[in-house]
Amino acid sequence: MSLPDRKLIKDVFEGLLGRDVAVGDGTPISLDAPRPVVATYIDPHHQLAFLAVMDLPLAAYAGAALALIPKGGAEAAIEDGVLPDNLFENVSEILNVLAAPIGEASGVHQRLSTTLAPADPLPPHIASCAATVGAREDVTLEVAGYGSGTLSIVTVFS
Repeated sequence: MSLPDRKLIKDVFEGLLGRDVAVGDGTPISLDAPRPVVATYIDPHHQLAFLAVMDLPLAAYAGAALALIPKGGAEAAIEDGVLPDNLFENVSEILNVLAAPIGEASGVHQRLSTTLAPADPLPPHIASCAATVGAREDVTLEVAGYGSGTLSIVTVFS
Protein backbone atom coordinates (compact mmCIF):
# COMPACT_ATOMS: atom_id res chain seq x y z
CA MET A 1 0.00 0.00 0.00
CA SER A 2 1.19 3.48 -0.81
CA LEU A 3 1.56 6.24 1.72
CA PRO A 4 0.30 9.81 1.25
CA ASP A 5 2.95 12.12 -0.13
CA ARG A 6 4.12 15.13 1.81
CA LYS A 7 2.00 17.56 -0.19
CA LEU A 8 -1.21 15.76 0.82
CA ILE A 9 -0.14 15.82 4.47
CA LYS A 10 0.79 19.50 4.25
CA ASP A 11 -2.52 20.33 2.56
CA VAL A 12 -4.52 18.70 5.38
CA PHE A 13 -2.68 20.65 8.06
CA GLU A 14 -2.72 23.98 6.23
CA GLY A 15 -6.39 23.58 5.32
CA LEU A 16 -7.46 22.81 8.87
CA LEU A 17 -5.14 25.19 10.71
CA GLY A 18 -5.38 28.12 8.30
CA ARG A 19 -1.63 28.61 8.65
CA ASP A 20 1.45 27.88 6.61
CA VAL A 21 2.99 24.53 7.41
CA ALA A 22 6.54 23.61 6.38
CA VAL A 23 7.31 19.94 5.78
CA GLY A 24 10.71 18.30 6.19
CA ASP A 25 12.36 14.98 6.81
CA GLY A 26 11.50 13.32 10.09
CA THR A 27 12.62 10.31 12.08
CA PRO A 28 10.54 7.58 13.73
CA ILE A 29 8.91 8.79 16.94
CA SER A 30 9.87 7.25 20.26
CA LEU A 31 7.06 5.61 22.19
CA ASP A 32 8.75 6.50 25.48
CA ALA A 33 7.55 9.30 27.74
CA PRO A 34 6.23 11.73 26.84
CA ARG A 35 4.21 9.34 24.72
CA PRO A 36 2.86 10.41 21.33
CA VAL A 37 -0.73 10.45 20.15
CA VAL A 38 -1.44 7.29 18.13
CA ALA A 39 -4.31 6.92 15.66
CA THR A 40 -5.39 3.66 14.06
CA TYR A 41 -7.05 3.44 10.66
CA ILE A 42 -9.07 0.52 9.36
CA ASP A 43 -10.08 -0.56 5.88
CA PRO A 44 -13.63 -1.48 4.77
CA HIS A 45 -13.09 -5.01 6.13
CA HIS A 46 -12.33 -3.55 9.58
CA GLN A 47 -8.70 -4.62 9.34
CA LEU A 48 -6.02 -2.42 10.84
CA ALA A 49 -4.21 -0.88 7.86
CA PHE A 50 -2.37 2.27 8.98
CA LEU A 51 -1.18 4.13 12.06
CA ALA A 52 -0.48 7.80 12.48
CA VAL A 53 1.90 8.67 15.30
CA MET A 54 2.18 12.31 16.33
CA ASP A 55 4.76 13.41 18.88
CA LEU A 56 3.69 15.57 21.81
CA PRO A 57 5.09 18.85 20.42
CA LEU A 58 3.22 18.54 17.12
CA ALA A 59 0.04 17.41 18.88
CA ALA A 60 0.20 20.40 21.23
CA TYR A 61 1.04 22.95 18.52
CA ALA A 62 -1.49 21.63 15.98
CA GLY A 63 -4.20 21.24 18.62
CA ALA A 64 -3.65 24.79 19.84
CA ALA A 65 -3.48 26.25 16.32
CA LEU A 66 -6.77 24.58 15.34
CA ALA A 67 -8.61 26.35 18.17
CA LEU A 68 -6.56 29.56 18.00
CA ILE A 69 -5.22 28.92 21.50
CA PRO A 70 -2.10 31.01 22.13
CA LYS A 71 1.26 29.32 21.58
CA GLY A 72 1.94 29.51 25.33
CA GLY A 73 -0.79 26.95 25.99
CA ALA A 74 0.93 24.48 23.69
CA GLU A 75 4.34 25.23 25.19
CA ALA A 76 2.99 24.62 28.71
CA ALA A 77 1.62 21.23 27.62
CA ILE A 78 4.97 20.28 26.10
CA GLU A 79 6.86 21.42 29.19
CA ASP A 80 4.51 19.45 31.46
CA GLY A 81 4.63 16.40 29.17
CA VAL A 82 0.82 16.22 29.23
CA LEU A 83 -1.67 16.84 26.43
CA PRO A 84 -4.80 18.53 27.86
CA ASP A 85 -8.18 17.13 26.81
CA ASN A 86 -9.06 20.14 24.64
CA LEU A 87 -5.83 19.84 22.62
CA PHE A 88 -6.28 16.07 22.33
CA GLU A 89 -9.80 16.54 20.95
CA ASN A 90 -8.49 19.00 18.37
CA VAL A 91 -5.68 16.65 17.33
CA SER A 92 -8.18 13.79 17.08
CA GLU A 93 -10.13 15.85 14.54
CA ILE A 94 -6.98 16.48 12.50
CA LEU A 95 -6.18 12.75 12.57
CA ASN A 96 -9.74 11.98 11.48
CA VAL A 97 -9.39 14.25 8.43
CA LEU A 98 -6.01 12.63 7.68
CA ALA A 99 -7.89 9.40 6.87
CA ALA A 100 -8.88 10.84 3.47
CA PRO A 101 -5.35 11.33 2.06
CA ILE A 102 -4.25 8.01 3.56
CA GLY A 103 -7.13 6.32 1.76
CA GLU A 104 -6.48 8.26 -1.43
CA ALA A 105 -2.82 7.22 -1.49
CA SER A 106 -3.51 3.58 -0.63
CA GLY A 107 -6.40 3.23 -3.06
CA VAL A 108 -8.54 1.76 -0.26
CA HIS A 109 -10.99 3.78 1.83
CA GLN A 110 -9.62 4.26 5.35
CA ARG A 111 -11.52 5.23 8.46
CA LEU A 112 -10.17 6.46 11.77
CA SER A 113 -10.80 3.69 14.28
CA THR A 114 -9.23 4.89 17.53
CA THR A 115 -7.13 7.75 18.77
CA LEU A 116 -4.99 7.05 21.80
CA ALA A 117 -3.91 9.95 24.00
CA PRO A 118 -0.43 9.95 25.53
CA ALA A 119 -1.89 8.80 28.87
CA ASP A 120 -3.85 5.89 27.34
CA PRO A 121 -2.40 2.38 27.48
CA LEU A 122 -0.80 1.44 24.15
CA PRO A 123 -1.71 -2.11 23.10
CA PRO A 124 1.44 -4.18 22.41
CA HIS A 125 0.41 -4.91 18.80
CA ILE A 126 -0.01 -1.19 18.10
CA ALA A 127 3.31 -0.36 19.78
CA SER A 128 5.04 -3.02 17.69
CA CYS A 129 3.52 -1.68 14.46
CA ALA A 130 4.41 1.92 15.37
CA ALA A 131 8.05 0.91 15.84
CA THR A 132 8.24 -0.79 12.43
CA VAL A 133 11.01 0.64 10.27
CA GLY A 134 9.56 -0.52 6.94
CA ALA A 135 6.76 1.15 5.02
CA ARG A 136 6.36 4.51 6.72
CA GLU A 137 6.53 8.23 6.10
CA ASP A 138 8.21 10.28 8.83
CA VAL A 139 7.92 14.05 8.45
CA THR A 140 8.50 17.13 10.53
CA LEU A 141 5.78 19.73 10.33
CA GLU A 142 6.37 23.30 11.41
CA VAL A 143 3.17 25.19 12.09
CA ALA A 144 3.75 28.89 11.44
CA GLY A 145 3.51 30.92 14.64
CA TYR A 146 3.55 27.84 16.87
CA GLY A 147 6.36 25.33 16.43
CA SER A 148 7.32 21.99 14.99
CA GLY A 149 7.04 18.31 15.69
CA THR A 150 6.98 14.97 13.95
CA LEU A 151 4.28 12.88 12.32
CA SER A 152 4.78 9.27 11.25
CA ILE A 153 2.35 7.39 9.04
CA VAL A 154 2.96 3.65 9.16
CA THR A 155 1.59 0.89 6.96
CA VAL A 156 0.46 -2.10 9.00
CA PHE A 157 1.05 -5.49 7.42
CA SER A 158 -1.22 -8.10 8.97
